[in-house]
Amino acid sequence: MSEAAAEDRGGVGTRTPSPYLSVAHLSVQREGEVILEDVSFEVPKGQVLAVVGPNGGGKTTLLRALLGRVPHQGEVRWAEPVRIGYVPQKLVETDIPLSVEELLAMKCPGDYARCLSSVGLDPSLLPKSIGVLSGGEIQRVLIAWAVVDSPQVMLFDEPTSNTDVGSEEVIFHTLRSVQKELQATMLLVTHDVHSVHHFADEVLVLNRRVIFQGPPRQLLADHRLFREAFQMSPEEEGHLVHGGKNP
Repeated sequence: MSEAAAEDRGGVGTRTPSPYLSVAHLSVQREGEVILEDVSFEVPKGQVLAVVGPNGGGKTTLLRALLGRVPHQGEVRWAEPVRIGYVPQKLVETDIPLSVEELLAMKCPGDYARCLSSVGLDPSLLPKSIGVLSGGEIQRVLIAWAVVDSPQVMLFDEPTSNTDVGSEEVIFHTLRSVQKELQATMLLVTHDVHSVHHFADEVLVLNRRVIFQGPPRQLLADHRLFREAFQMSPEEEGHLVHGGKNP
């Protein structure tokens, strides 16, 4: 059998894709407190990696370390120079007197009307103040802000945390659509169980250290790990599974 045929059948000779992002022995301390300890993982190009874990487990710090915004030990290595789009949990206060267009213009020149359309918003929002938008609209504007310069990598920290009820599915659909359009690699911190199953290619469970990295189905099949990752009691997990919302 040829090497190519072996690869197609997933047998001997299968090649693992070269990692686009390699993180090795990453550690972060703040005022003597260990935030991240010996964190190592890899992400192939074009993959969506969901990062989950308990509050205080270092998820946001991990994203900031990938951006070089916090002092750290260990190695963060990209396979090539990358342009990163990043949206933290909270980017702006809604009472700041900025229009949507002015916010986007702070990032770079661009076709802002097309950019809004790509995240499912009408370009008529461009002159409107950020403060008059709904939570879901604000979050999609922030997605547009992150992708206006066509990044190769997108980092999102709890992209649905400040949205109105019912907007979560729209936000994740928007993220996936933009990710596919740009063929970008994406890491997102989330507590949304359904996003892990339907949206992510792999999931990383983080609680200071890497507890698990692998396919979502493997995480969801391990009840103990599942409860730890999503901070659920057995009763809450049972309600999710037996209440018709099994991820």
